[in-house]
Amino acid sequence: MRPVGFLISAALGLFTPGALAAEDYAQVRPGVALQFPRDHGSHPRFRNEWWYITGWLRTSGGGELGMQVTFFRNRPRIAEEISSRFAPRQLLFAHAALADPEAGRLLHDQRAARAGFGLAEAAEGRTDVAIGDWSLRQTDGGYAAEVAARDFRYALRFDSKQPPLLQGERGFSRKGPGAAQASYYYSRPRLRVSGSVVIQGRELEVSGEAWLDHEWSSEPLAQEAVGWDWIGINLSDGGALMAFRVRARDGGSFWAGGAVRGADGRVRILKPGEVRFEPLRRWRSPRTGAEYPVSVRVHAGALILELEPLMDDQELDARASTGTIYWEGAVRARQGEKAQGRGYLELTGYWKPLGL
Repeated sequence: MRPVGFLISAALGLFTPGALAAEDYAQVRPGVALQFPRDHGSHPRFRNEWWYITGWLRTSGGGELGMQVTFFRNRPRIAEEISSRFAPRQLLFAHAALADPEAGRLLHDQRAARAGFGLAEAAEGRTDVAIGDWSLRQTDGGYAAEVAARDFRYALRFDSKQPPLLQGERGFSRKGPGAAQASYYYSRPRLRVSGSVVIQGRELEVSGEAWLDHEWSSEPLAQEAVGWDWIGINLSDGGALMAFRVRARDGGSFWAGGAVRGADGRVRILKPGEVRFEPLRRWRSPRTGAEYPVSVRVHAGALILELEPLMDDQELDARASTGTIYWEGAVRARQGEKAQGRGYLELTGYWKPLGL
């Protein structure tokens, strides 16, 4: 059995066995049509994959919470030729968090395990991924998530009335100018949330709205890039916005993109020159010293939104699983004084450049 640190390094691309070539991974190709329900499930021949749900929850008493759960799958290409069940052919990681303004900081926890033995699995053909008693599973109407963390628990259902939103070129999402710099990527905006959350022994019935992303690729982050800024916003008019930029080492944008789905269901794919993130206010973590632009103005084509966080301290320390620290926060979207939606802002590579 290999040390956990070794497995984490492999998952993040910090260790590459010399005997295995990059071609051994399946590659993302343009023009490949995503097929459902097959592509809701795991794609184990690819290097990296994640299922990611973020949402705003409202308690029966009127309080607001942000929630996030992410399951990661990684194929490290370690000892794949060995027939032993202990060979780490697939690694699974999970992050879960609650943004509770009453706590004043992000409540979060994490898991890491190799797939197998009935303890951790990512099924093919449908969303069914679990590590122990943490799980995200597809249901007839959407998804169900169960998480038992150190400081909180939740059991939530996410119901969808809309088809998947294919990002990029019908699911082929470019992350750079090179043909190989891409992922397969779709979103499920406007998921209706119901269920319960337990914080400090108090069980709260909750409802709300969420967003799911599912993405897989074999291409590491470009050497010229250090991380990314990403938003998924459920708009007040019934539409949805995803926008991202991959940041270059000089602070500029290496690449950008996104999509806007109107309330009428029509989708407009955003080109790199149409997306811009403009910092409005920064917050410095008292624990790590990392500084994040927690309030930003996002230009997404003709749509311009100002994002303000539910609370500033939504930093997630994931060094015990995926080896990084990032900011993952619930945000409100406005145009001037007018509310335009709610969603999540993700800021990676501010603590140190990502090794993904």
